[in-house]
Order: sequence, then structure tokens, then C-alpha cells
Amino acid sequence: MRSWYTRPIEIRNLFNPAFCALVLCRAFNGYQELKEDGMPFSLSLLVLPLCLHKQSREIINGNNKTYLLKVIERNPQLLLGFDGRVSDMLPFTFEGLGIAMQFGCIEVTVKGALRISPDSIQKTVSGTQETKEIQRAARMVGKGFAETLDRVTIYTSLGIRP
Repeated sequence: MRSWYTRPIEIRNLFNPAFCALVLCRAFNGYQELKEDGMPFSLSLLVLPLCLHKQSREIINGNNKTYLLKVIERNPQLLLGFDGRVSDMLPFTFEGLGIAMQFGCIEVTVKGALRISPDSIQKTVSGTQETKEIQRAARMVGKGFAETLDRVTIYTSLGIRP
């Protein structure tokens, strides 16, 4: 990972670690709405590639009443280049997780799952229209992951070998 000031301004703006941490926390919060035990670490790696990619985010937000696996099945364009996006986004995901841990926003359970700490983020979603859409998508992705009992099923449905 390049130092902060040597990164292009576009990368600094688009993949701001604090914003990435917020997006991840929104996903953990959505997950915990259905399952108290926290999101498995392996699923956290899929959140940013789904939510920061505009076309994926629009599909997810447009199908908020449908199970995530059904959305993926009905919209195979979500899978185009997804594996590459996951690989490309790993450094930013790790940075976001690091910031969230540093500021006490998330905790690791004894089973290794990631949980949002109580009162660590505002309940109100604020920001620009685009950042609000990203945060809404993250919550839906978190809930969708919680509705699916098996991590392997999620990975396989997204075209990634677990």
C-alpha cells in the first residue's frame, strides 16, 4: 500500500479509509439486525466491491425487497469482473477494517466474527446522495449475507471459489 500523500487524488477521494470503514460498519450493522453473532471476516471482503461499484450498488438498491442471492441470480452482470474487483479492493478493505478497529467501531468475537460496537456509528445515514446510496447498499448487503446461512454459497453465487 502506497503512503497516503503519494496516492493520486482520485484514489484518496474514492477509497478514503474512513469512508470505507463506515461502509463496512453499515454492512456489519445490517448483518447484526438478523444475526447477533457478527459477520464472518471472509464475507467482509465482499462488501466494498459490491457497494462502491456503481452498477452493482444500483442493482442492489433497486431490489431491496428481494433476497440477495435472487438479485445475483437475476442480474448476472453483477458477476462481470467481480473477482477482479474483490482482489483490487482488498488493500482498501483492510485499511477500512484497520481504521474501524483503531477507533473502536468494530470488535472481533471469540469465534472470529466482526461485530459493530454499540453506539459506534450514527444511526442516521448522512452525506451526499451517492454516499447515502453506498451506505444503504452496504446495509442491504449485510442483511443479505445474514439471510444466507452458508458462506460458500455466497462466494459461489458471486463466481468466486472459496
